[in-house]
Amino acid sequence: MKQLPKEYYTLLEELQALDFTILELNLYLDTHPGDKATVEQYNTLTGARKKVKKEFEKQFGPLTSFGYSYSPYPFHWKEAPWPWQV
Repeated sequence: MKQLPKEYYTLLEELQALDFTILELNLYLDTHPGDKATVEQYNTLTGARKKVKKEFEKQFGPLTSFGYSYSPYPFHWKEAPWPWQV
């Protein structure tokens, strides 16, 4: 497997931390939908995740397929490593 730059792992770890936090906030909001501060935090982190995902994909290619991520030309979803392989 090819050597990946440190930035790959930094951005991927940031995405994983954001995903974890967003999921936990989502679970909390399932039972506390009127908590305005948490809804604001959820929306802020969702926006931050979109930015990090965009930066990751700009540098390293799509994170997901099936229409959830744009692909540069030529289509290179098949290019390894995939995020779950590192």
